[in-house]
Amino acid sequence: MNRTPEPGSGPAPAPAPARVRVTAPGTGAAPFPVSRELDEQSEVGELIIGALIRSQLRLALVVGGGFLLILLGVPVLLAFLPVVAELAVFGVPAPWFLLGVGVYPLVIGCGLLYVHTAQRNETRYRDLVDGR
Repeated sequence: MNRTPEPGSGPAPAPAPARVRVTAPGTGAAPFPVSRELDEQSEVGELIIGALIRSQLRLALVVGGGFLLILLGVPVLLAFLPVVAELAVFGVPAPWFLLGVGVYPLVIGCGLLYVHTAQRNETRYRDLVDGR
């Protein structure tokens, strides 16, 4: 026989313990600012400056590599599509036109891309130093 206890006949269940929030002890000290790390030339400051230098170097290599890849793509295009070499633009052969006139928008575009991204990197660095 299965006996179920009747309501109110057994001991009452124990109440759940109260929740307690555990936090770190407050020391009252202000955080060590990044600008102070840079001024004291500590290891942390060197890491931050090194990260900025590496990001700028990486940017220069990527933009420069992309520029060279596109520039070297013109002779490859002419080698695989000889029809393009026979075209003329304003009476000038297409290869000469591409290398003489078409390069300048590419240079300007790569330069604008580099300057914009380098300024963004430096703004992030300044925001880190200023504590924003």
